[in-house]
Amino acid sequence: MAEEQIDTVLGLGGETVENKGDKWMCHSQAIAATMSNRMEQLGMTQRALAEKMNCTQQYVSKVLKGRENLSLETLCKIESALDIRILQARIDK
Repeated sequence: MAEEQIDTVLGLGGETVENKGDKWMCHSQAIAATMSNRMEQLGMTQRALAEKMNCTQQYVSKVLKGRENLSLETLCKIESALDIRILQARIDK
């Protein structure tokens, strides 16, 4: 289901994720699209996001290109900085 949503966001239609490269890159591109949309909604620049994430503007630029293999720590920083949910899995203890 999640891969179907990502395919829709990326406009892949019926093509499989494997045909478009590594699965992580597909997820990275979907996250980049989500980030870009949210930044536009907030009127936030790459520089402002970098300041909120405590990283460089160059790193934010790489992430927004959708080719960065993101760590969980980075994903959490993005979620916090943009006030969005990227990680949807619920972990019950």
